[in-house]
Amino acid sequence: MIADTLRDRIRSGGPISIAAFMTEALFDPRHGFYATKDPIGAGADFITAPEISQMFGELIGLVAAQTWLDMGRPDDFKLIEMGPGRGTMMSDALRAARTVPGFMEATEVVLIEASAALKAVQAQTLGPSGARIGWVDRLGAVAPGPSFIVGNEFLDCLPVRQAIRHKGEWHERLVGLAPTDEGSDTTDFVFVLGPPLGQDSNLVPERLRDADDGALVELRPGDRQVVDQLAERFANQPGRALFIDYGPATSEIGDTLQAIRAHKKQPPLQNPGTADLTARVDFESLMQAGRSAGLTAHGPQPQGQWLVDMGLEARAAVLSQSRPGKRSEIARQIWRLTDIEQMGALFKLVCLDSADLPPPPGFSAG
Repeated sequence: MIADTLRDRIRSGGPISIAAFMTEALFDPRHGFYATKDPIGAGADFITAPEISQMFGELIGLVAAQTWLDMGRPDDFKLIEMGPGRGTMMSDALRAARTVPGFMEATEVVLIEASAALKAVQAQTLGPSGARIGWVDRLGAVAPGPSFIVGNEFLDCLPVRQAIRHKGEWHERLVGLAPTDEGSDTTDFVFVLGPPLGQDSNLVPERLRDADDGALVELRPGDRQVVDQLAERFANQPGRALFIDYGPATSEIGDTLQAIRAHKKQPPLQNPGTADLTARVDFESLMQAGRSAGLTAHGPQPQGQWLVDMGLEARAAVLSQSRPGKRSEIARQIWRLTDIEQMGALFKLVCLDSADLPPPPGFSAG
């Protein structure tokens, strides 16, 4: 069990970072949350926008096709998805993109997936598409070539660190064990104050560095690693990366780490490996990292506004006309995706481009 492994690790080496806790809980190859199950869908642990409506993925497909056109219709084009879930979004994206002559013939679909369970589901979902499909475990393993990369609710699952301001210094927040009777094997995990961050204090967003004592901020080194990988890839060939996720438009103070199991929240340190662990994306820091790496950053654009600007309502009208019995269901899908009290404002899009590409669809010049 993951809990036992983590307890042994803490007993032998002391408290561990939240990032280390998340990595073990989510990605352990035998017992990790993503490695052992298909967690997506109304009857599972959580539901994502592509599972709500086919229209979401179809509009992503139009962005992919337009990106291919903007790059001059290259003969060897990579359509890459990071964390593709059940393959639903990619299936819907290909349905829309294949209407552009020549796109499918030029495109190889590459899925970056760590879960064997989800790979099997993706293969079944995408089998009828007729696309050339391959799987890799990291972006660096994708062959060179012009590319469009998309990640829907990918960044929020990357392990985070947390820091707390204490006596004028930033200290890392760690995971330790609660005091208990000697010999107990069921010790609870607890948050503890770790040592000062030292040079890692520069990971704290600059305008938050002088916060009051007791302030907590989340550090997202995984986001910066992704940005660095994109910059390295795009330095040699044109590329565009589109990320859709949830979080604030500007860096904020506060603890957003949460665990979701069967659509309900549970304490984030409880029963590691049985729930999805996520934290809100810091879009301001993400865009700053992109620009520092030499990429053109667009956004963040609220999901609801982006979908409307991309023609969601027009597509819904076509679907409603062809499926009159589904009109109320389609209306509910639009509401779920675009309403500010649902996913419309909390979820946002950021696009990171290589040089010399025109602005991506749905964004103004960035």
